Amino acid sequence: MLSNTVSAWLSARNIHYGWVVVVTTFLTMLATAGAMGSAGVLIQPLHQEFGWDIADISFAMAVRLVLFGLLGPFAAAFMTHFGVRQVVCSALLLIMSGIVLSFFMQEVWQLVLLWGVVIGTGTGMTALVLGATVATRWFSKRRGLVIGLMTASNATGQLVFLPLLAALSEAYGWRTALTFITGVLVVAMVLVMLLMRDHPADLGLPAYGDTQPGPAPRRDQAFLTTLVSPLKTLREVSGRPVFWLLFGTFFVCGLSTNGLIQTHWISICGDFGMTAVTAAGTLAVIGIFDFLGTIGAGWLSDRYDNRWLLFWFYGLRGLSLLYLSVSGFGFTELSVFAIFYGLDWVATVPPTVKLTADSFGREKAPLVFGWVFTGHQLGAATAAFGAGWLRSDYESYMPALQMAGLMCILAALAVVMLRRPTAAVPASA
Repeated sequence: MLSNTVSAWLSARNIHYGWVVVVTTFLTMLATAGAMGSAGVLIQPLHQEFGWDIADISFAMAVRLVLFGLLGPFAAAFMTHFGVRQVVCSALLLIMSGIVLSFFMQEVWQLVLLWGVVIGTGTGMTALVLGATVATRWFSKRRGLVIGLMTASNATGQLVFLPLLAALSEAYGWRTALTFITGVLVVAMVLVMLLMRDHPADLGLPAYGDTQPGPAPRRDQAFLTTLVSPLKTLREVSGRPVFWLLFGTFFVCGLSTNGLIQTHWISICGDFGMTAVTAAGTLAVIGIFDFLGTIGAGWLSDRYDNRWLLFWFYGLRGLSLLYLSVSGFGFTELSVFAIFYGLDWVATVPPTVKLTADSFGREKAPLVFGWVFTGHQLGAATAAFGAGWLRSDYESYMPALQMAGLMCILAALAVVMLRRPTAAVPASA
């Protein structure tokens, strides 16, 4: 395999192959996140072409976000049973199929099926759990930095593609915009097939920072056992308050980011007379600062108390949303919001992953974080549908912004109730 050749070449130069896996995963998550974020471009074109109500379109997007989250724990189990590369390739095929079939939609139920169920399932298999799995398997040191990079690719990919997709949609139609994102997914799939490996042991390597190769995850269990293992893990951790506090605060994280801003931002700005391209450009600025903020959060999470990092991240995000709701959406106000909100877009992820690993152990961390991430996406789905419903009912998104801001303040206060983990739970625990 090409990976064997590349690994040998890198080892001769004292470079760990884990960084190749990181780059491949980064680009894959960037592509799938672009597919996920492209939903924000569809709301107005679908409303205009088919006359579908925004609340109905928002429902389909909410289904997508629910599956995106619910599949996280099962994705971690499938990666253990089938291997990371097989799961990611299957997910990419599923996403591409859903996009291509959506070119022929005529009814709302088809939107729910394709963008809610099919694409929601595919993107759920390549969500943040993929990044957490790669980071925990391939890295003992620099894990926080790697998680920051993975998180940045997921969040930034949902934002930086939007200006181009919005421009393509306005100039040539939404189907052309989705054709472009399909091409990006094809490139990502080729990279995964050529370079992705499931575990350092597959190449006879230790994890980065270790001195001896560790055993690869066992794959000899029955598929039914694999399918049930996430539910078993949930039962084991559900009695611990730390799990529910992480779950609840991550619910607020999803509610205040993916579900509200990513899904509805173009429509929010449209209420103030902005074109889709201009609004998407603002999201791209948020994405640039998010990239810096999330990598910085990963660096900080390796060095400082993650509870207090979350306190500041949630608190500042809440204040920025409250500020936006009364800002009037002028150029200066939006610029200030884009910088401060962008730095904090998903800066909460690296500290949350670190707290999960510290509280539940390295081996359990991907599955437990999968359930915590489910909370994130349930929050996102709540905001995706709720904000659309409020817009249809009250003809304004401002109540949704204010509610999200207040929820972030509550999350900031709640997270300081966490006990600081004194030591990681042993892997065998």
